[in-house]
Amino acid sequence: MNTEINKIKQLIKQGEGIEIEFKESNGSLTRSVFETICAFLNRKGGTILLGVADDGKIIGVNEDTLQAQLDTLARDMNNPQIISPTFFLSTDVVDIDGKKVISIFVPESSQPHAYKGAYYDRNEDGDFKLTNQQLITNLFLRKQDGYTENKVFPYLEMEDFETELFDTVRNLVRLTRADHPWINMSNEEILVSARMRLRDSYTGKEGYTLAAALVFGKENTIASVLPHFKTDALCRKEDVERYDDRDDIRCNLMRSYSRLLAFIRKYLPDRFYLEGNQRMSIRELIFREMVANLLVHREFSNAYPATMTIYKYEVVAENWNRPYMMGRINLENLKPHPKNPTIANFFKQIGWVEELGSGVRKMYKYCPIYVNDALPVIEEGDVFKITIKYEAGEPVNDIVNGPINKPINEPLRTNDLVNGPINGPINDRVNDRVNDRVNDRVNELVSKPLNDNEISIISLLKITPGLNANEISEHIKKSIPSVARYISSLKKRELIEFRGATKTGGYYIITEKKEEK
Repeated sequence: MNTEINKIKQLIKQGEGIEIEFKESNGSLTRSVFETICAFLNRKGGTILLGVADDGKIIGVNEDTLQAQLDTLARDMNNPQIISPTFFLSTDVVDIDGKKVISIFVPESSQPHAYKGAYYDRNEDGDFKLTNQQLITNLFLRKQDGYTENKVFPYLEMEDFETELFDTVRNLVRLTRADHPWINMSNEEILVSARMRLRDSYTGKEGYTLAAALVFGKENTIASVLPHFKTDALCRKEDVERYDDRDDIRCNLMRSYSRLLAFIRKYLPDRFYLEGNQRMSIRELIFREMVANLLVHREFSNAYPATMTIYKYEVVAENWNRPYMMGRINLENLKPHPKNPTIANFFKQIGWVEELGSGVRKMYKYCPIYVNDALPVIEEGDVFKITIKYEAGEPVNDIVNGPINKPINEPLRTNDLVNGPINGPINDRVNDRVNDRVNDRVNELVSKPLNDNEISIISLLKITPGLNANEISEHIKKSIPSVARYISSLKKRELIEFRGATKTGGYYIITEKKEEK
């Protein structure tokens, strides 16, 4: 809380400006508060401090009306007759010297917003109503020209990113294309090639973008450039009012992807079937698409939290959206539009998403196999929502008796991109010990002369542990006999091991060296 107090005091010291506004708001929430919110959304964003006079004196919000003001703000921001399109805002109530101050953070929006039918903009002097049609047109053009992901942060540096993820990216692109140019690029060159370092055409400043921060950023980095960013994974099979389990995810998109899939594997049954002569996991095929959509195609400027909730018979994913149509999406009316093309292309390069629109087609193809004749429900609006049904109970396998992967209630299983819990929160000391062992083993890989195919298998098993030889063969596009040779080599080096029954088990990375006899 001291950090928040210091932050507010620093804002008060700066004084009002294009991104800071003070309001006394000692009684009810006034019209001018919503005008400022609208102006901030339409310009560069900013912070509103309620309970602070124009001269910076802290007078405090009347505690008798404080909750009513918060309720009014939440209600009216969700009312399209007042704010259109609606927008979800985050607020903080801070006690400073015995006086209550409400801090409202308003991010820049990718869409034009109106308050009671009128558009507002912002300059150094305050809010002003747009009455000139040309100014309104310019507002719409400004919003249409840019994507939130391309916002430039000139002061971001390489030390703000998780540099170890760049090696993971090189290994992932090697799986999709052996001669991918990123394999031999430096970390900085990868960001430039991925269009995550740009020059702002309005200010002329150059720097790393929001996309770079979201994909590679450390948690502190993301919190500084996008304070409201998070993804909530919830299990509500029994306790639908609160939750049975939760993973509050605030890390970058690469780590978020793995944590969300781990949450799915923990609570959902699997179903395997043959496509051609390949055995495939329907659960992975479907929910990789759901998770990728939740992370890649959301509108990041809005504080509405992205959620993935597992109920007793269905999984629901919701995220704020920049809609191109309203209503239910099916294969007949599917007209895919890029929401964050830079991030989407990056995920495509590393093999985590395919062509635009292919995810919807894949869900329509495999959902009826996962649950008999059940189609996904995909709805586009201000909130993009996907609902997928599943059959409760033990994992199902159409080919052999029992699941190929380990049971979903098995203890902690290490994962390539997660420096944290896979199956929900665990003791930090245990977590650190596991991470240290994983890192030690990864470091050993660097000193041993592995060939490209062996490195590809290691990378693959870090992402999807428990695959068998046939599944590895499918992923790295090598024959079964060749894969068997690579596996044998890795087993001799004590880098991987087979776990489980012969027919239903799979390969896992060894996270701790076996003691010498």
